[in-house]
Amino acid sequence: MSHETPAADRPLPTALAEAAAMAGRAPSVHNTQPWRWTVLPDALELRMARDRQLSAMDPEGRLLTVSCGAALHHARVALAAEGWTPVVERLPDPTQPDLLARLTGLKHAGADPDAMHLVQCIQVRHTDRRPVSDEPISDAALDEISQAAMREGVNLQVLDDGQKIQLASAAQQAAAVEADSPELREELAYWTSRAGTGAGLPPEVLPAEAPQTTVPGRDFGHPGTLPIGPGHDRAAAYGILWGTEDEPDSWLRAGEGLSAAWLTATRLGVSLVPLSGVVEVEGTRQALRQMLAGLGFPYISMRLGRADPTHAGPAHTPRLDTAQTVDTSAVGGRQP
Repeated sequence: MSHETPAADRPLPTALAEAAAMAGRAPSVHNTQPWRWTVLPDALELRMARDRQLSAMDPEGRLLTVSCGAALHHARVALAAEGWTPVVERLPDPTQPDLLARLTGLKHAGADPDAMHLVQCIQVRHTDRRPVSDEPISDAALDEISQAAMREGVNLQVLDDGQKIQLASAAQQAAAVEADSPELREELAYWTSRAGTGAGLPPEVLPAEAPQTTVPGRDFGHPGTLPIGPGHDRAAAYGILWGTEDEPDSWLRAGEGLSAAWLTATRLGVSLVPLSGVVEVEGTRQALRQMLAGLGFPYISMRLGRADPTHAGPAHTPRLDTAQTVDTSAVGGRQP
């Protein structure tokens, strides 16, 4: 994000293009980055990129929409850091189901200092699949992370010890189901062999061997090159992000809540790893709903912990070139 010119003096399309570019750093399932932004003279539109949907793993587009929701929140944070407040229209046109959001009615006020801090978190946030340290997360930190999600209209239920065992069992069951599907294995192999394309999961972010964890992580079908080091997840907390609806609008908000929780966790020095496998399989997704006492629908589960400070963290996943995800042709091709 450029700061050579004061935000209030720069054209609005420039701020919108920069926000869309910053949104490209958002987390997405298997780093598919399934979004496309259109910069207009006075608005910013977000569409899903169907060509990057996981057709076998995510046929209904739940995780695709959650991923786009995370990008939407990133863009909102970037705009707020520059002092812009948009009206967010979610799923604004029933005739265009791929149009997920439109940011319009932008007004400029003073830059939000909290958002400026979160932009810094956007730039350092990453997924660390190694075991976490033995340092527990304080209740105050967990509450702050939960509150960040709630401000986006979703809930984060932190699991007790018994529920952790249930989550572990569901994760094992989901892994077994997916291991028996040639289509799922082929899709996973594709997105873990995309080195040099700007998308997918390169070897350096995947564990070199299965880490010792309470809840098993995904088996990517082959080892990566990330050393896991010693340790276990005994001190980790686990949670389920959930809401009262199971529709595209709620999936989008789930992504916004995930982003808010993740950036808050990053600010607090907490490692967050999403565990999507248990929501990809219908049976285990229903098991998570039972853990919620039928009060709502699970969007994604997660692990929260303190990273081991004695070992360097993994590399950041690559990102697609901005030109592949941000269309600025309506404003004269003005790139951030």
